[in-house]
Parts: sequence; structure tokens; C-alpha cells
Amino acid sequence: MTGNVAFMFVCTIMVFFMTPGLAFFYGGMVRRKNALNTMMFCMAMMGIGMLLWFLCGYSLSFGKDHAGIIGDLNNVLMRNVSWEVTGGEGDAPEMVSALFNMMFAVISPAIILGAVAERMKFSKMMLFVVIWSFLVYYPLAHMAWGGGLLEMIGSIDFAGGNVIHISTGVSGLTACIILGSRKGYGAMSYHPHNIPLFLLGASMLWMGWFCFNCGCAGGANSIAVLAFANTALSSAASMVVWMLIEALVQKKCTVMGAVTGGIVGLVGITPGAGYVPLWSSLIIGATAAPICYLAISKMKKKFGYDDALDAFGCHGVGGIWGGIVTGIFATKQMNDAVPQEGLLFGDYRLFLSQLGAIGISIAVAVVMTTIIMLVLKKCSGVRVSDLEEAQGLDLIEHGERAYPAFNGLD
Repeated sequence: MTGNVAFMFVCTIMVFFMTPGLAFFYGGMVRRKNALNTMMFCMAMMGIGMLLWFLCGYSLSFGKDHAGIIGDLNNVLMRNVSWEVTGGEGDAPEMVSALFNMMFAVISPAIILGAVAERMKFSKMMLFVVIWSFLVYYPLAHMAWGGGLLEMIGSIDFAGGNVIHISTGVSGLTACIILGSRKGYGAMSYHPHNIPLFLLGASMLWMGWFCFNCGCAGGANSIAVLAFANTALSSAASMVVWMLIEALVQKKCTVMGAVTGGIVGLVGITPGAGYVPLWSSLIIGATAAPICYLAISKMKKKFGYDDALDAFGCHGVGGIWGGIVTGIFATKQMNDAVPQEGLLFGDYRLFLSQLGAIGISIAVAVVMTTIIMLVLKKCSGVRVSDLEEAQGLDLIEHGERAYPAFNGLD
């Protein structure tokens, strides 16, 4: 058991490390005047997300089932959660799993920021993510992992395709449509202000993602090894295919494109990392790249929504595709926890369950996000004024600048 505890602690720390990675990732993509604001959105979740999880998030997600939708309050303030390490063989104590899952609850709301960056008030974003955690994240975590509705219909989600990627991507799309586009969107180009910063953040995310997926095996076991290998292969295949697409379409490969390709491969494999054979992860990654590329380069332009940092294009679309292909390639040969064989192996039931789970996840995210955004918009407004947007949110919202000009005074 002590070996599993050590393994899970390492995974927990690395998943925690992904949140500042996301801050760098997003921070490098926005304009210079909004860099600190964007990064602060992510960093604030390291405080808010952990406090909410300790208070009642874990209990609502993994407590005794109520109507297949939410848990009970028996574990409020982590009461009745075992933390003792007794040694010997077996799984790690419940507290270790609770801490690992806490890091998922921290980073998930931060992903939504990518869709509404550069124009949403900081205070309203903080209020949004608190309410969203209660109305979207905790219920979906319970449905998928706590014995709730998604498990009841026979779907599987190894590391968060529904709970994290579909929920945040679809919520981000809904929120950005209600919030409205940035001023000048469609008439002017928005360029990332610091691609090396973006690259640093992507590297932190990619490194942490191995633990993100492997830790869902619950310990240092064969499923963790499978998840690691699938994660590596899918991300590699997606990165290479994205580079090939850019070489054919744009006649040159970009740093941001190649890295984005790797990220969507990670998103695509997440739902099935511990369920699918190695060869299928190559297909999952190779197909996730063109699908997400089209969503980012074509679909966003066609429908005119301002998903600023492509939260929906990467996480929403990639998560949906990942859930679908898990229903195709998952097999008991790789993991006994697979309830039925995937479509490729002669059974259609898991595939239909996956489609049902995706539909439920989308519905929950759209309905709840719409309610939250409309209420906030009606009560006090959610976006900064045109003048404040032009000046930049770093100065307006925080009174700081990422790159101050000292004019020789230092």
C-alpha cells in the first residue's frame, strides 16, 4: 500500500502543477495588457477550488447517491474519510484519492477561462466558477465516478472526458456566446504576446497529463502503465498530424499549431486511456487533430463565436470525440472494468452508452451555464466596459502590469 500511496502523491502533485501550467499556457496566448488577468483567473482556482472541495465538493461528488445526480453531505469537511496508511498490499486510503480528485476540481473551472478571456470581470468570473462547480462539476463527477447516472447507463470515463473536457469546453462555448465577442473581433487580428510563455505552459500541462491519466488507475499497476503508454502515443500522433496539416494548408509548421496538436491528442485519449489497446491510441490521436483543427479554423469562423483561446475547439470537441472513440475501441482485454466490449469488438451497447453520456454532459453544461450567466448578467453585469477592455484588464482589474516600463527609474 505504501508504494501506491507514494505513487498517488506524485500524481496529485503533478496534476496540481498543471494549473500554473495552464496559467502560463493561457497567459502567453492573450495580448500583453491582459496577461496577468488571464493568469490570475487560473491561479485563483488553486485557492478557491481546494477550499470548496474540502468543504463539500468531495462529499457531493463521491458521497452516497441521490437520484443518480449528486452525493450526500456525509463527508463535509472530509469527515469520515479514511487517511491512515496501514502498510501491506491494496489500494491507497480514501483520503489519497480525495486529494488526487481535488486537483481535477481545481483545474477544470480554469479551463473555461479560455473561452471568455480578455473581457470578463474578474469578480464575476470568480463567482461564476464557484456556482459552476456546484451546478456542473460536482454533479457530473458524481454521475461519472460516484455511482451516478452516467455509470448507471453503462458509460465509462477513465480520466475526465465528460467530467472535465466536455463540461468545460461546452460551458466555455455557452458562456462566450452569452458574454459576447471582444471589441473588434472579426475585423482585427489578435496575436499571442509571448509564445515562449505559451510553450512553457504547454510543457507543464503535457508533463502533468501523464499523471493526470495514470493516477486514475488508483495506484502503481498495469492499468497505470497502459494509461501512460496510450497518453504518450495519442499526443505524439496528434502533434505530428497537426504539423502535417499545417504544412499542407499553410505551407509552414507553427509552434503554436504543433503544441496545440499535442494537447488535443491528450484530450482525446483521456476518456479511454485505461481502456483501449495501444494501437488504437494512435488512431485516436491522429483523428483528433484534424477534427479539432477544423473546429478551430473553420467552425469558429463560420458561426462567429469568440472562443478566445479555443477552450471549446480543444477541450469540448476533443472530449466529445474521445468519448465516442472510447465506445469504439474499449475492450475487456485491456481492462476488466470495461462493462461491454467496444463497437469494434462486436458489441454496440457501450457505444450507445457513451453517446448517451456525452449528450447528458452537454445538456447539463449548456443549461446550467446559461442560467448562471444570465443571472449574473441580469444582476450586475459580467463584462468590463469598452474603455476598460481597450485599456487592458491587468491595469483595470488588478492595478498591475505584466511588463512595466520603468523609464530608467530602476
